[in-house]
Amino acid sequence: MNHSSVHIKNKRATFDYELVETFTAGMVLTGTEIKSIRLGKASLADSYCLLEKGECWVRNMHIAEYFYGTYNNHSTRRDRKLLLNRKELQKLLRLTRESGFTIIPVRLFINDKGLAKLVIAVAKGKKQYDKRQSLKEKEDKRAMDRMFKQ
Repeated sequence: MNHSSVHIKNKRATFDYELVETFTAGMVLTGTEIKSIRLGKASLADSYCLLEKGECWVRNMHIAEYFYGTYNNHSTRRDRKLLLNRKELQKLLRLTRESGFTIIPVRLFINDKGLAKLVIAVAKGKKQYDKRQSLKEKEDKRAMDRMFKQ
């Protein structure tokens, strides 16, 4: 399987949140976790990030158990440490101090070197009418595309 073919997206992220700024972080994983990710068996639904003691952690991210993992298998929803440099961590801390801002994972992929990377974003929750506006824009775009294809 080609490494670059693994792109797991958090589809709810852009619908529920307005993304302010994105960062790309490495992840501390066990052997069975990276094997499951390479097979595309991971989910970012309902996951979020938090800053704790100067470190960034991703919580509630589901990585399915590896089929051939035996007793070495990992727990599916454990907290995983994200690898960011000090400047990025300070910027995240500064941005999330303001009320209404949170850190959410947007996309999980495998880079050219075969390492798992997680794109995280500082986001602000959308109100109900903002979500309706997003749906309307999406439908308008779809209608425009249909008109130009004819």
